[in-house]
Amino acid sequence: MKVILIEDVKGTGKKDQIKEVKDGFGSFLIKNKKAVPYSQKSKEVLNTQLEDRKQKEEELINECTKIKTALEKLELKIPVKTGAAGKVFGSISSKQISEELKKRNFNIDKKIILAENVNTLGTHLIKINLHKKVNALLKVILEGGD
Repeated sequence: MKVILIEDVKGTGKKDQIKEVKDGFGSFLIKNKKAVPYSQKSKEVLNTQLEDRKQKEEELINECTKIKTALEKLELKIPVKTGAAGKVFGSISSKQISEELKKRNFNIDKKIILAENVNTLGTHLIKINLHKKVNALLKVILEGGD
């Protein structure tokens, strides 16, 4: 029996794959809404869904690329408290960077990746994961204050 998997099935295949399975197992998959019977109509529906997903993915990548361009032009200046020798008290967190970006109309929360502690004055490049195919480098400048 040929089926089209609706979700990942361990040991059988991934979502959207067309698989040849034994009749009993195919009936089990269909009954539990993990697959649909293979037919020309179901194959056409699958192809339409895959094309729609591909188009939405491309639109998302284009949007992320626009955001990346805007972020890479931006220099985010953050005033920090420093000690007598210019040493920064604590370090800057991804949450603080996110809040500064929100002030500039960028809604980026859990995508900021801090490879190292941002705890010295000067310029730091921060990686922001906008999409699995689009990463931006944000220039963060720590400026000494009181």
